Amino acid sequence: MPVRYYTQDCAFVFKGKGRTSAWIGETARQEGRTTGEISVVFCSDAYLLEVNRRYLQHDYYTDIITFDYGDPEKGRIAGDLMIGIDTVEENARKYGVSFENELHRVIIHGILHLCGYGDKSPEEEKKMRALENRYLELREQTMNR
Repeated sequence: MPVRYYTQDCAFVFKGKGRTSAWIGETARQEGRTTGEISVVFCSDAYLLEVNRRYLQHDYYTDIITFDYGDPEKGRIAGDLMIGIDTVEENARKYGVSFENELHRVIIHGILHLCGYGDKSPEEEKKMRALENRYLELREQTMNR
């Protein structure tokens, strides 16, 4: 199934959809999963804050919200990744990385949530960071082929 990309309440233009979709598919494969329908929605922070309030009852800004519609019994991941572009830009500056690097980290973070990984405890967060780094390296390797 293809990964679809959308924008909501922002003028962001995402380049590299084909490569990113292939990377998402390879990540899922390496995690023993197949991909169903995945939507990546780039949006303003204001829009994402409203989603956070309405659906999760959280009143704070975030870089990503992941809605999981997968089928764990069949090993299929599916869902919506809602990405706050403004926060991604802010975090890239904060952590001293490129916008592209931070955006790809956020995308793979959402995909890892769809694969069943959490990040609530320190142990889960440490594992999530290690997996993000692993799959960011995979992306770099596949981009240089």
